Amino acid sequence: MKTKPTATERRSPTWPESGKAALHAGSETGAPAARLRLRVTAAAENYVRGGHPWVFADSVREQNRDGAAGELAIIFDRTDKFLAVGLFDPTSPIRVRVLHAGKPATLDAAWWAARLDATVHRRDGLFDDQTTGYRVINGESNGWPGLVLDRYDTTLVLKLYTAAWLPRLEEIIALIRTRLQPGHIVLRLSRNIQEAARQFQKRDGKMIYGPPLNGAVIFSETGLKFEADVLRGQKTGFFLDQRENRRLVESLARGRSVLNAFSFSGGFSLYAARGGAKSVTDLDISAHALASAARNFALNQNNPNITRCQHERVQADTFDWLEKNAARNFDLIILDPPSFAKREAERANAIRAYERLSALGIARLAPGGMLVSCSCSAHVSAEEFFGAVRAAAKSSGREFSELQTTRHAPDHAATFSEAEYLKGIFLRLT
Repeated sequence: MKTKPTATERRSPTWPESGKAALHAGSETGAPAARLRLRVTAAAENYVRGGHPWVFADSVREQNRDGAAGELAIIFDRTDKFLAVGLFDPTSPIRVRVLHAGKPATLDAAWWAARLDATVHRRDGLFDDQTTGYRVINGESNGWPGLVLDRYDTTLVLKLYTAAWLPRLEEIIALIRTRLQPGHIVLRLSRNIQEAARQFQKRDGKMIYGPPLNGAVIFSETGLKFEADVLRGQKTGFFLDQRENRRLVESLARGRSVLNAFSFSGGFSLYAARGGAKSVTDLDISAHALASAARNFALNQNNPNITRCQHERVQADTFDWLEKNAARNFDLIILDPPSFAKREAERANAIRAYERLSALGIARLAPGGMLVSCSCSAHVSAEEFFGAVRAAAKSSGREFSELQTTRHAPDHAATFSEAEYLKGIFLRLT
């Protein structure tokens, strides 16, 4: 249970001196003695030592004073040795997002620059000039908890998921500009911090560096051109995380009729068309998404396979359309819905929804057809999702072979369990 020490206790030598003056950020001021210090539960100590980047509010046993959002909080273990330092967020259930653990370190401007350089260098060799859209910083898994940075050609999109970064935003922007030299930087904010951002004169979709953008940004992915609505679009403007699954679909599409359900801006469809699909049908409830898919096809008319491929767009609810169009069969069906479980309480219903959706897709498969089913629900584990799809396949009475399952792309690698959200499964009718 968290306790708040008295003024006398704050001066007590029971708070260790070790690490006090060795931890600071470049723009911070104040005496080292004023540092925010925490002690956490034994279980939380073990998680942090094991590399987990979060300390939850109910794990904090003691802190020497109240802390402000974005302040560095130093965590000590039960023997008063330095354990970790992270960004404090007094209003979040994730009370501290760990930046560094192990031995004390100096979190000055050089430290931040070295961390960004190390993160960028992890992408070395992953992409050539045919791919100008990818994730540069993947949050906690790259040592930047609650922060992602995506590249769309010369435009960078910085998305924040915690208010703890807001007081440090100008420092981070300056660092990104210096090290990456972008043409534009756009700020995107998760809904839960948009109110807090107003105190810093920031809003979602704000251009924080570079001239105004005239419409969507065009970027390349394995030689295909796509538009990204970086100012207002979902995520940071495009679903960069599905790149590897799109490449797999391309390898399977030749000569097939393809249904891309929950198609968004037609990413899977364009890859299928380039792979030689005879037709692709984009199915989405959003007219805006379907219009974007049409524009993406228009951007790639220099490819003869894409020019030859028949491209149909259908605006409808996917569940409803699959149920009512029993006469329509396809050789390859992609099911890539939005998250069915945004919180743990929705997990059981989400698993049932995945099984139902897979069953509807299987019913529309032509003989010898293939099903690609994906999930981006972090609260549904890979085992639960794969189990739901396999159960639908078994209940169908049709014989399937499982081609493969997939997880995160290299630029979206997940280093702890809560970061694992993306999964895909590929089945073929035998």
